[in-house]
Amino acid sequence: MQRSRRENLAMSYRLLVLLTLVVAGIGTPALAAAEGAKRPNVLLLLADDLGWGDVGFNGRTEWATPNLDRLAARGTTFKRFYTAAVVCAPSRAALMTGRYTIHDGVSRNNDDLPAREVTLAEAFKTHGYDTALFGKWHHGQPRDGSKTYVHPMDQGFDEFFGFTDAKHAWEKYPEQLWHGRELKPVSGYSDDMFADHAIDFLKRHKEKPTPFFLYVPFINTHFNIEAPAEEVALHQGKFTEVDPSKPIRATYAAMVTQLDKNVGRIMTALEGLGLAADTLVVFVSDHGATFESGNLGASDYHDSNRPFRGQKRTLWEGGIRVPGVACWPGHVPAGVISNEVVHMTDLFPTLLAATGAHPEAAWHVDGADLWPTWTGKAKLPERTLFWEWRVEGSNQLAAMRGPMKLVITSGGRPELFNVETDPAERRNAIAENPELARQLQNELKAWLATETKD
Repeated sequence: MQRSRRENLAMSYRLLVLLTLVVAGIGTPALAAAEGAKRPNVLLLLADDLGWGDVGFNGRTEWATPNLDRLAARGTTFKRFYTAAVVCAPSRAALMTGRYTIHDGVSRNNDDLPAREVTLAEAFKTHGYDTALFGKWHHGQPRDGSKTYVHPMDQGFDEFFGFTDAKHAWEKYPEQLWHGRELKPVSGYSDDMFADHAIDFLKRHKEKPTPFFLYVPFINTHFNIEAPAEEVALHQGKFTEVDPSKPIRATYAAMVTQLDKNVGRIMTALEGLGLAADTLVVFVSDHGATFESGNLGASDYHDSNRPFRGQKRTLWEGGIRVPGVACWPGHVPAGVISNEVVHMTDLFPTLLAATGAHPEAAWHVDGADLWPTWTGKAKLPERTLFWEWRVEGSNQLAAMRGPMKLVITSGGRPELFNVETDPAERRNAIAENPELARQLQNELKAWLATETKD
């Protein structure tokens, strides 16, 4: 894979910056050791197109997610966890950079993360962490028209196994996957293979003194609607099917429960290897469930985003509010249900803060360090959060402060909702809060004016 001259220059610059930080001793392992801090491992589990209402800890009863529910019971459940974007590539880019879509160069699903961006993996590397990604790395096409893209191993990951492009990243039974930089034949169910590699990674790190950042972006429940036959059989007969010979609704349920089983397999390995006490685990979905054609009506039938309005590719709560859990025994309070507002960009500074590190100012991270909030030591200050979805014929904007959310749809008409008292966004409260609506609109305009232009 050949890189353009622009990408090589950007890569060289980024490596120079990171090397400078290490040489300067900023946040190095030596500093952490001097402060007497034991740096935790970090395990980040990401679901794909999983709706807020698809998991037991958010009220699902039609199927069971015991492993995710146990993770939630052992940690803190965030009832107001928000993604940064409503399709895969922008959401994942925001997660990896801690930056809004308008700042990191990825607003469209076919955008590639620019080489200049510093990823969470690279940040962990500067602090002496081993890094690995097993699952879906969603690259698009560089905006400069070149045919090259940035590989995850170009952006901080020591190990990689999985998909790189969106074209294949919904294949549940792929014929080949990337092993590092080499495409090799494979056999099996995608998420099972990702979990296998994650477990192998954990086993290899049991005795290693260096901490790790392990990122496992599963592809369930993103279509295709397929699951192992034995898992589908557990759900057949529970749901009315349009065509009983094609149990689409049972298969969707099986995709969720298979995801849960793979999370359980990884957690069992983590615990069995004696690593759980030293590992911060975060589980979240990239955005809400979809009701689009490729989903074959499964998420619509199961009301996957309930009780919210909307879906993937919309800025209603159903598109942006996602299941979220953090667990680290003895550090993140157990059995807590939090209504604090967490945004996907917050993961970058918060996960670093858990290790005693912080993003460098040069990285221009938009997210907030919520570690004091996650550990129950502080309340989150009030802030305004923003979203945009202005491609594929859409022109949606949203801004949120506390419980109040302004939504501007493609028709241009602003509406204001209290998403705590009206989570389904049925009652437009703009008439009784005109000044707040104007403030949020002005903040949105100011935010859009900061957009990075390539």
